[in-house]
Amino acid sequence: MAELKGVCVPICTPFKDDGAALDERALEGNIDSLIENGVDIICVNGGTGEFPFLSEAEKRRIAELAAKRIGGRVRLVVQTSALRTEDVIENSKHAEGVGADALLILPPYFEGPGEDGVRWHYERIAAAVKTPIMVYNIPVFTQFDITPEVFARFSEIDTVEYIKDSTANAMRIDQLIAQGSKVFNGCDFLNYYSLLNGATGIFSGSGNAAPAQLARLRDLVARNALAEATALWKTLFPLSRLLWTLPFNPVAKLASELTGRKVGLCRRPVPPLSDEQAQLVRQAVAAFSK
Repeated sequence: MAELKGVCVPICTPFKDDGAALDERALEGNIDSLIENGVDIICVNGGTGEFPFLSEAEKRRIAELAAKRIGGRVRLVVQTSALRTEDVIENSKHAEGVGADALLILPPYFEGPGEDGVRWHYERIAAAVKTPIMVYNIPVFTQFDITPEVFARFSEIDTVEYIKDSTANAMRIDQLIAQGSKVFNGCDFLNYYSLLNGATGIFSGSGNAAPAQLARLRDLVARNALAEATALWKTLFPLSRLLWTLPFNPVAKLASELTGRKVGLCRRPVPPLSDEQAQLVRQAVAAFSK
């Protein structure tokens, strides 16, 4: 299976009927738009996809639609986490069956186990599927921190190949790179830093609004055209910062809408942005849309 690298966009889940139903046509159109604008990987059912507010049937339908629409043009990551290991295995088997290139998996969350239990969790999943696993480190939500040292141990497990690090800690990215780990930065405001320092890729919610710009940033860094890359990053940073200082998903969705990719509002109970917050998002989008 081909190695994952580059720009990964955790795609927003489009809703219609005031959040009551998936907007399947919008999802397909948004996938086409992201691919046409140069992204390398699309992730479905991630945090930016509002997975806590999706039913299991909806998540599986989204994975099926995405795999079919992508059709091998770019790589597909499916987030398959659950509290019970047995449920993750079933979700992962389904994702593998539709053609996912990797599985994004959280440790068990909400008073979950320590390292031995988390390792057991990943070992059982790895034994059940052949698709590469990307462990998802976001300890603010899971209460378990997959440090570089822990990930080095987890990497001994067959098919555990990648880590998405969402600690917002630049040093973590450096440490993971230094030990040879395949790390995807999961914090938007560290995108440029991570690319400059040799991360395998970036997992960027802002890609829902600025896929072409992030693809160009990737290419400029690869060519060592750093003056151009820095100038471009300055236009992208305002949105990247807002994603981490305002409610994340409402910002990502409004930015997506403002750049022509229909997604609707977040599913309740997540409320829309205030008028003042929405204006900040409009200004941030304008910064890279000129």
